Amino acid sequence: SSHSETTSKKRDDYLEWPEYFMAVAFLSAQRSKDPNSQVGACIVNAENKIVGIGYNGMPNGCSDDLLPWNRAAESKLDTKYPYVCHAELNAIMNKNSADVKGCTMYVALFPCNECAKLIIQAGIKEVIFISDKYHDSDETTAARVLFDLAGIKFRKFTPKYGKIVIDFDSINSQPKSQKPQ
Repeated sequence: SSHSETTSKKRDDYLEWPEYFMAVAFLSAQRSKDPNSQVGACIVNAENKIVGIGYNGMPNGCSDDLLPWNRAAESKLDTKYPYVCHAELNAIMNKNSADVKGCTMYVALFPCNECAKLIIQAGIKEVIFISDKYHDSDETTAARVLFDLAGIKFRKFTPKYGKIVIDFDSINSQPKSQKPQ
């Protein structure tokens, strides 16, 4: 008798690498305390290994209860901008390998000029982002100038799925029965 009826085939709805890395960036963003924007970044090497992850937040040891989270105030010193570390900076600083030369960064939002400088100096060769909502700002305009001059590729990513659900309870569900015919 043939075994073909009971043979399982591998799933074809598994996450592909780009979706997986962008999902890791977005999951990391859920750690952010910023009430307005939660941004995550994930750095990946040529072997598809994650070598750094970061999200936007206040510097280590600087209380995010004592520093401001405002986007606007009379004084710039009462806004978050002079203090907060962007996801890209944190991903580079949190790297778990000797360097990130030749790596790709997955990030929710197109980088600002300050992060572009860090990305270039760290040797990252490609930036993959989902949103470019600040495209016309001076910061992203300068970032594109720097990326172009440094030969860094950047591209907008359109995920296959609008959302990926993480279901902690799924591990307890029974496998679909594989009854032979």
